[in-house]
Order: sequence, then structure tokens, then C-alpha cells
Amino acid sequence: MTVGVMISRRRFHVSGTVQGVGFRPFVYRLATSMSLSGFVENTPAGVIIEVEGAEGDLAAFERRLDGDRPALVSVLSVASDVIDPVGGSAFEIRASSVSGARAAFVLPDVATCDACLADVCDSSNRRYRYPFTNCTHCGPRFSIIASLPYDRANTSMKKFAMCPDCRAEYDDPGDRRFHAQPNACPACGPQLALWDADGAVVCERDDALMAAVDAIRAGRIVGLKGLGGFQLLVDAANGDAVAELRRRKHREEKPFAIMVASLDTADRLCDVGDVERALLASPASPIVLLERHDRVTHDVADAVSPRNPYLGVMLPYTPLHHLLMRELGGAVVATSGNLSDEPICVDEREAVTRLRGIADAFLVHDRPIVRAMDDSVVRVVCGREMVVRRARGYAPMPVLLEDDGATVLCVGAHQKNTVALAKGRQVFVGQHIGDLVTEQAVAAFDGSVGDLPRLYDADVDVVACDLHPDYLSTRRAEAMDAELIRVQHHHAHVASCMGEHGLTGRVLGVSWDGTGYGEDGTVWGGEFLLCDRGEFERVAHWRTFGLPGGDAASHEPRRSAIGLLHALMGDAVWDCDDLPTVKAFAETELHVVRQALERGLNCPVTSSVGRLFDAVASLVGLRQRVAHEGHAAMELEFAAMRGRTDDAYPVSAGGGDPAVIDWAGLIEGIMADVRRGRAVEETARKFHNTLVEAILMVAACYNQEKVVLSGGCFQNRLLLESAIDRLKEAGFEPYWHQQVPTNDGGVSLGQAVVARARLKERA
Repeated sequence: MTVGVMISRRRFHVSGTVQGVGFRPFVYRLATSMSLSGFVENTPAGVIIEVEGAEGDLAAFERRLDGDRPALVSVLSVASDVIDPVGGSAFEIRASSVSGARAAFVLPDVATCDACLADVCDSSNRRYRYPFTNCTHCGPRFSIIASLPYDRANTSMKKFAMCPDCRAEYDDPGDRRFHAQPNACPACGPQLALWDADGAVVCERDDALMAAVDAIRAGRIVGLKGLGGFQLLVDAANGDAVAELRRRKHREEKPFAIMVASLDTADRLCDVGDVERALLASPASPIVLLERHDRVTHDVADAVSPRNPYLGVMLPYTPLHHLLMRELGGAVVATSGNLSDEPICVDEREAVTRLRGIADAFLVHDRPIVRAMDDSVVRVVCGREMVVRRARGYAPMPVLLEDDGATVLCVGAHQKNTVALAKGRQVFVGQHIGDLVTEQAVAAFDGSVGDLPRLYDADVDVVACDLHPDYLSTRRAEAMDAELIRVQHHHAHVASCMGEHGLTGRVLGVSWDGTGYGEDGTVWGGEFLLCDRGEFERVAHWRTFGLPGGDAASHEPRRSAIGLLHALMGDAVWDCDDLPTVKAFAETELHVVRQALERGLNCPVTSSVGRLFDAVASLVGLRQRVAHEGHAAMELEFAAMRGRTDDAYPVSAGGGDPAVIDWAGLIEGIMADVRRGRAVEETARKFHNTLVEAILMVAACYNQEKVVLSGGCFQNRLLLESAIDRLKEAGFEPYWHQQVPTNDGGVSLGQAVVARARLKERA
């Protein structure tokens, strides 16, 4: 070192996504290139760096630490201290420390990088056609990690001892596989096998992959053990094979996602904008909802996504998927390996049992999956990414809050359940679990409730749950040894969006969905809330109507419609046998429904916009029964997309506290249009326009600049984009979801935001 130069030493505490992403090798290369001494070390809280050298060089090191970091690194904070120099001339990467509080982020599973794909496709490379190739820039993370810090011994790769070649890469700071925890090759890593439907081994390794390709080409259904669980694969162009998958899986009409060989294939099938293209090719590699071309192609059978203008499209995201799709070309259905309402299978023996009668064969491997991870689903709204289902590639990345606070475990909603953990400034939102209606789903929920606090070494002070007393998640929360905070469902929806966007103060929340337990014991779902993070006031809601048959109405739009008509016209409804709704009932059924409505037996009252969508779909003759959640609303949206009118039906706001938005003029107008034979597309578009005008009407009454749109109804792209555009035109500032779902998958984040705010208010 030059005589007279002041030598200093700095210690950096770096938190964020800094483990398993090539951060330590980056620090090592940076420090050695600048002739600095010291070390870098993983800890459960993040990364510690100590560097020693000239003061000017240390300042340059700190600037480059932020500016030159690898793409997958996400730094939350960097704390820097000046400490005494200790001498030394080398920089080293130290073994990970296991002591101290855990605060490092766990990276989501990351799609195969270009360099690893090149290795897999290079016949001279020792990883040629190896389906488990990865490096520090890609591969499994959350699906294989059991505990922090992120070291091989804490992952499901601990059973695979590295061969000398892999160990040399792993130990070389200059190699991109330095400390890549899932590092492996054909000599030492996981291997494929093809099993028949009963679990007997048919063939192994590359022969297994090629046999699976042959099976798919032959129209057979293959259960594939992928990154976070099983997928069911079938040739997307083979209509008979797709129909057979629907029959076996008991999935009548709900769209299947497809995996395509390349972006060129996606372009051939759908309109792919710049944002969609970037999402498809991103490290998260989600399913992206794309609008189909009008022209007919033979790549995808109609049975894949019947009567739906969208296709859920994804690209290969593991070497295994890349190898399969390079052989198959075109498109395959790649749907979750489960039965309806169950989480996906993760264990091959479990899959043979649970998927018996569905899969003709199983392409499996021997790398254990620590936690189930479904494929994420996103769409683009107003030029921005909007997550519809948050799982692989996104979970468990945190949403950052403004302040520290108590550790809160949030158990989410009953449908589309996710569990979240608020610790420090972060809310770690777990993977999509689904509806808590089966034994397997409940087991997955219980696992997630235990998993997040254990992974982040969290002592839970408070548990937040839904207000609904009968939700399984609520009952589980009540049984925990912690303070309980109950959060009203629709307030949680709005607070979730507020947390995403860092909104404080008061907003007008428009929270529309199918169902949520209201403070008055009725079924809410068409709410206008004047609220901040901790409290809310229900300032307006849609007029209520009865749901004869209770939960049965969510499966039969005709029930919502008959309840709404009865609320509008009383007994006169029974004479409206010219309407599609009334025609949909047999006379004996009408007798039972009439008794339910007139006596109030099993006939809950609701303000739900989700049920209003169902009612209108029934009234215009689109759908009287549904095959999956949101079915009728989706068909109404798709019809409206073809409509061209800017007209709206009349609605009015009645006085009172809260105000009531009356749909009477809307329904009377729809009935008149149905009777005069107006095109369904025009009526559906006019209905959507009316909903938007109702939002504008309430927003104008309360003149709250910030308007938050949340709830499952805002998965409807036409409704959401129309509302955003009209609010902006009127001078309001609309907010909608991007990082977490607008549906019930975002409720756990909202519970965290509300619970933290209430705790802060009373402190």
C-alpha cells in the first residue's frame, strides 16, 4: 500500500434478496479487482461485508456495491460502520454463519437462464440434456429451502453429494456456479424416471424424457413432477385428448393454461405486447393471460379455453420443460396436477394415488419438493403487470411497509387462501393455497401457517384473521396462543392495495366481490368504504337482495337473478315467464324458491356485485348454472368486450347512512332490452358502463382524491380499465393491485396492514 495513504475498514450489513443470487461472488470479484482486503459472509439476517483499504477506494466500493450488483439481487438496506483496520492483504468468502436473527429474503424459484440453457443444448458440455442444470442466476429456491441461511445443507439437495467437478465449480468464486446450492450434473444429481399409471418404473434418465414425449404425441396424459409440484401435460392441439383430461379431472369448462415452445409460438397464437413479452421471458416466467388472435390456428384445440378470448400462456421455465418442448414444439396443456379444490401433488408416490385415473404415466425425479408451488398467473392492465395468482416466481418476496412493528401472522381468507407474515418492515406473502374446502387444502394451509414463522425465525405476537366466524382460517386463528385481531373482509381488500402502494391517510375504497362477512351479519360484496389503514366507514353499498338456497346461488346464477327480481317486483316476478331466468326453473323448483324468498328460509341477503354479475348473466340468457367460480361473470365480460355502446342504464343513490346504490333502473332497463331482443353484447357492455358510472357517482359525492379499486370483481379487465380511465378523466387518482391479487389471494396482506395500523394507533 502507498505510504501516507489513510487506511480504513468498513463493515456493511446488507439485507434483502442477497443469498443464492451470486451476491457474494460479485462482492469477492469487486473487492479483489480493487485490491481491497476483508471478507464477505452469509448470515441469517443477510450478508456481512468487511473491506479494508484507502478511504477513496472504500467510497468507490460502496458506490459500485449498489450500481453494479447482479440482476437478481434486491437490496432492502445497507448499514455501514467504520471499524478499526486489522491488516491483511487478501479478500475471502467465509463460511455462512448460522447464529443471529433471520431477516434475509428467500428468493422465489427462478426460470432457467440463457447460459444454463446453452449448457443443456451443447452436445460437448457435460450437462448436455441434463434437466436439472442451474447456477446462481437461476433454478429452484423457495421450493427446496427448509431453513435459512440458504446453504445446501438446508435444502432438499442435501441428499446429493457433489462430484469433484461440481464441487470445483461450487468452490470457485470466479465460477457462476459458486455456491449455487442446487448445483449438480448427470454424475451426481437428481435423475428422471418414467413410471406407468401404477407407479412401476418403465425407463430412466433421457430415455424417460423421450418416452414421455412419445406418450404426449400419442394423446396420452402425462403427470410431470416439475419445480414446485406436479403438472398434467397433454397435446394442446389434440381436442380428444384435452376433452379426456377434462373428463378425468372433472373440470368442465374452466380454461387450461398452455406452455408453448417459444415466443414465436405465442405470437402465432395471441396478441403479445411489449409488457407481456417481457413477463413471459422474465425470471418469474408466469402464466400470462393473452388475447387470442381472431384467426384460427391448429396449435390449440377449442377445448383448451372454450368460449374464451384469452389464453393463459407460459414459456418453459426449467431445463426439463425446455427439453420437452424442444422435442414437442407447438403447445401443450400444462395444468395443475390435482383434483378440483385440492393443492397440487408434490410427492411422486402421493401423485400415483391422488392422480390415479387421470394420468396415464408419470415423469418423475428424485429431488424432493419442500413446499408446493403452483404456477403464477398475471395479466397486463393499463400497461402494468397485475398478479392474479401469486406463487412460483413471486412468493415469498415481501411487500415493504413504511414502518417496523409487531410480528403478525395473517391467515387470509377462505377462498384463494394465502398466508402472510409481517416481520420488521416486510410482509412475506406466501404461495397460493386455494380454497380451504378439502382435507389436502387444509393440510397445506396448516403447513404454511407453521412454515413462514419457522423459516423467518419469527415469534408471533399477533394473529390477524377474517371477521367471518365460520371460516376455517378464523377457527385456526382463534386456537392460537396469540392476540387476535379480526379484520373485515372488504377493509382487508382495500388495505391490501394501500399497502402495495404505500398509501396513508384516507381513501375511498371500492371493494366488490362475491361474498364477505359484513359487520351487520349480512353478506357484503358491493362496498364503498371511506377508510384509512386501521379503520373504515361503510359510506355506501349496492341495494341488497335475497339469495334463495344460500351457497347454491354461487353455482346457479338463476338463483341470484330470481332473488333480485323478487326484491324488485315482489310476487309479480312469478308471471315473468318470458324472461330467461324464470324459464330456467321447472315449476316444482319455482315453488321451492318462492317459499324460500317469501319466508326468508335459507335466503341470506347480499349487496354483492359478484352476485349482481351472475344475475345479469342469467337475465340476458348467457348462463344459468356455472362450472367454476366466476364463470358467468367472465362470459358477461367477454360478451361486453364485443359491445360498442357508450350508453349506461340509470342508477340512483338513496339517502341514509350508509347510502344505497339502487340497481332498480339498471335491472328494469336490462329487462326491457331483453324483451325487445337487443344484442347480448350491447346489453352486457351497457351493464359494465353502468357499474363504472356508479363508481364515479359515489366518488363525486365524497370527493376523495385517491380511489382504491379492490376485490375479485376487478379481475374483470374491461371493468377495471374503464373505471381507471373514467376516474382519471374526472380528476381522481385511481389505484389498483399489481404485486398481490385483487381477489382473496391478497386478503392476508390487507390483514397485516390493518393489524399493524391498529397496534400502532393504540401504542
